[in-house]
Amino acid sequence: MKKLYLIILLALFVISCQKKEESNKFKVVTTTTMISDLAKNIGGDSVQVVGLMGAGVDPHLYKASEGDVQKITSSDILFYSGLHLEGKMVDIFENMEKKGKKAYALSNGIPKERYISSELFASNYDPHIWFSVENWIDAAKYITQQLSEAKPDSKEYFEKNEKVYIEKLKSLKDSLTSIANTLPENKRILVTAHDAFNYFGKEYNFKVMGLQGISTASEAGTKDLLDLANFIVENKIPAIFVESSIPKQTILALQEAVKSKGHEVKVGGTLYSDALGSPDTPEGNYIGMYLYNMNTIVNALKNE
Repeated sequence: MKKLYLIILLALFVISCQKKEESNKFKVVTTTTMISDLAKNIGGDSVQVVGLMGAGVDPHLYKASEGDVQKITSSDILFYSGLHLEGKMVDIFENMEKKGKKAYALSNGIPKERYISSELFASNYDPHIWFSVENWIDAAKYITQQLSEAKPDSKEYFEKNEKVYIEKLKSLKDSLTSIANTLPENKRILVTAHDAFNYFGKEYNFKVMGLQGISTASEAGTKDLLDLANFIVENKIPAIFVESSIPKQTILALQEAVKSKGHEVKVGGTLYSDALGSPDTPEGNYIGMYLYNMNTIVNALKNE
């Protein structure tokens, strides 16, 4: 009994030390799951990453809770996507910057000429920048730069992690290109719930059609649905896709509209657009998510 008591005391002591060590770490707060994953790869053991949004959360519609605001104000540095992706949190970011807190939009680390313009979105640019691996490499460099300036004693460590991760991203891009090249170009038409894949389409030569606009805050009307249904029938598209962060009813309605016109289109799978998968799955990190998406899209559109 005495031995068991000592074991319990030792376990409690270890847990207490771990919590104290974690609370003393440099705190990095991030908005989306993609940014959380990137910050963890660069920051490693030198930082504590606190993500506001989890798997399956739509950043377009996300409203910060009181707890989120407390996390942000107690952070050492905040990273968000920018270009109005987190449209309902813009005031919070602006207040942070006015108060002199370190708050950085990853879009600021990407050359503006790589932005895809859009008159359908508040910023006039498509905010889904992570679907270009080149953009994400620049985002990795930007996070490294800002973390190094904020925590200079770990600069060498951050730069080492950056180098390792960028090599992984370059390898990812090669793999994605190889997978895409197994699909004939005339079959590269991607129809999804909302217009999140324009950077993907530009990078891998896909025509991209979204039922909703670039922001999920917009709604698809009856005319939008019928126009897209006609496009699917005319082009004999074999598959359309739902997204993990968006209710699938609109895509199912589109499927029914296509069926009413005498054409069968299957739901080719669920894609990860505005959020990664669950942390305990291969899709819970950026690289795994992108490989899963590409394989799902190509396999469904091959229609073999």
